Amino acid sequence: MKKCFCFFFLSFIYLTDNFSVFAQEVLWKEQAPWAGVPEYYQKWEYPDYKFPSELTSWKKERVQVSETLQKLLGDIPPRPKNLNVQTVFKKQMNGYILEKFLIDNGVDGWIPGFLAIPSHVKGKVPLILGLHGHSSSKENIMGSNSSTAQDVLALLISKGYAVMAIDSYFNGERKGTGPAGELETQLKGADQEGSQFKINLWFGRSLWGMQIRDEQIALDYLNSRPEIDMERIGVEGMSMGSTRAWWLAALDSRIKVVVGVACFTRYKELIEQRELKSHGIYYFVPGMLQHFDTEAVMGLIAPRPFLALTGDSDSGSPLSGMKVLEKKLDTVYSLYKEKDKFKSIIYQNTGHVYTDDMKIEMLDWFEKYLK
Repeated sequence: MKKCFCFFFLSFIYLTDNFSVFAQEVLWKEQAPWAGVPEYYQKWEYPDYKFPSELTSWKKERVQVSETLQKLLGDIPPRPKNLNVQTVFKKQMNGYILEKFLIDNGVDGWIPGFLAIPSHVKGKVPLILGLHGHSSSKENIMGSNSSTAQDVLALLISKGYAVMAIDSYFNGERKGTGPAGELETQLKGADQEGSQFKINLWFGRSLWGMQIRDEQIALDYLNSRPEIDMERIGVEGMSMGSTRAWWLAALDSRIKVVVGVACFTRYKELIEQRELKSHGIYYFVPGMLQHFDTEAVMGLIAPRPFLALTGDSDSGSPLSGMKVLEKKLDTVYSLYKEKDKFKSIIYQNTGHVYTDDMKIEMLDWFEKYLK
């Protein structure tokens, strides 16, 4: 029988990758495969990555996959060896200590973030890195924003987890810090997102790679904190935060457990369903489909626990693609004889949302594999 929790953060509004919608949204449904897609695109060769049948072969192959991903992300600058961190404030809250910090990422600005550490737990504590979605911020994770869909702080703190959240590029306090400065806050549309995508391309790197780099810098900072158990670091996120969660875990073994809400996405089916518009430009890594689809990225997480929670009527995660991913990830986890450590729950008649039921599943997963 599932545990029941009384959330004071019931979710009435949910954030999509591009806009806010009410929970009673009109649900998206898949069209017939390739319907309306011009014939030329249908003829393109799309990769279908096949995992080896033996673990020894996959262990060799996964090294090549990881190296390819790093190259595709571009010429990402090395992370700072000696972090420049400023503590903005430190407050005693109800059941936890809340700190706000700034980390100089050494390239294009400061990373604002929050760190909440439970005050009722002795010794080193496990930590969950909460990654916000597009058009939201670290405040959404920490319960200090009017939209509560992504708020996980109170729930996780009550179970003895520390929680960290940072603002990703073009979000939260980082608005107005792109190459055009405050001008980008005065115009309509995703101007800072676009300009940062463009300027990074000029320097031979992807904005997506720079976003992941910032999360790795946050992990570097955690490594300096004596209160945090670096052997028990989990990551969770919704939408853009979900995608960042499984990419980060794929490329950084310090992440031990992963929960992704929405954006359990395979790229071929996204094209097939004419839904490239469901994801922001930051999301696109040049050259990716010349090598493999997302199953290769997610496969790098194995055998670490990975839970995907997705609605069947989410335009950003076509159901047909999710079914392919489930089969392929079952295969790679089976190579390790750890099939139970991958789980995908697809919710019927559910769109791009983070529900309280999903939060219960998220907590149960961390309780099972991180505690």
